[in-house]
Amino acid sequence: MTELLPGAHMREELNSQPETWARAADLRDAQALLPASGARIAVVGCGTSWFMAQSYAFLRETAGQGETDAFAASESFVDRGYDAVVALTRSGTTTEVLELVERIKGRVPTIGVIGDETSPLVSLVDDAVLLPFADEKSVVQTRFATTALALFRASLGEDLSGAIADAAVVLTADYDDELRDAEQYSFLGRGWTVGLAHEAALKMRESSQSWTESYPSMEYRHGPIAIAAPGRVTWQFGEAPEGLAAQVEATGARFVQHPVDPLADLVRLHRVALDRAVARGLDPDQPRNLTRSVILDA
Repeated sequence: MTELLPGAHMREELNSQPETWARAADLRDAQALLPASGARIAVVGCGTSWFMAQSYAFLRETAGQGETDAFAASESFVDRGYDAVVALTRSGTTTEVLELVERIKGRVPTIGVIGDETSPLVSLVDDAVLLPFADEKSVVQTRFATTALALFRASLGEDLSGAIADAAVVLTADYDDELRDAEQYSFLGRGWTVGLAHEAALKMRESSQSWTESYPSMEYRHGPIAIAAPGRVTWQFGEAPEGLAAQVEATGARFVQHPVDPLADLVRLHRVALDRAVARGLDPDQPRNLTRSVILDA
């Protein structure tokens, strides 16, 4: 049997994202299972899925489709008269998500967006949106999370052709060794990209055990900018507040902002995280202290 190189699964999965986004954008029947416009909903998940829930919640509400809240499944307040709850999970086995869905079953309609079509969550929810083509072997998530968000964006009427094209370009771009080798990273976002910033920070921590932080962009100047310094990176997803780039650069830190769809910029981050992990002798397919799904003992 051929031994796989460290991060081989993550590399294959992150490179497939333009394809999986296109597939998700075409899943009109699956998108129709999501809550209808006007419904008041909560979106729940854990870790990466929670951050994607944050992005979806902002996009849905600002699109005028109804009040939309996002919660970590372990800290959710779903007994508030919601019309539906959307549970996002790659494995469908995460303890907190299963417990939440079991608790509200029969009282609040639930829709699961799930990567593993054999998971126990499939039979618990009222409707299941299945994305097995985006499921992953690597512990570190890339394509499932972004494909779920692509599905959500398409369901809101967005044309994803630009994002897909941007991601394809990002995947063939030259490597940026300076970006890979930075001492520290702060990720920033505004609106729906706050969730992307939090996810970027998590990805770098999981993959390469790096020092990362994440904030809403306007909050960065309220203290966190104190750590900006030469050899460190402040990475903005999407449009930056006026004047922020100059303020960061005045500290000697590198300000990073790319003129692409923010979801495609997250793909760039995936490449950086993988390359940084491999350069450090780490395997992001099996990161330290992590498993594919958090299943708690009873």
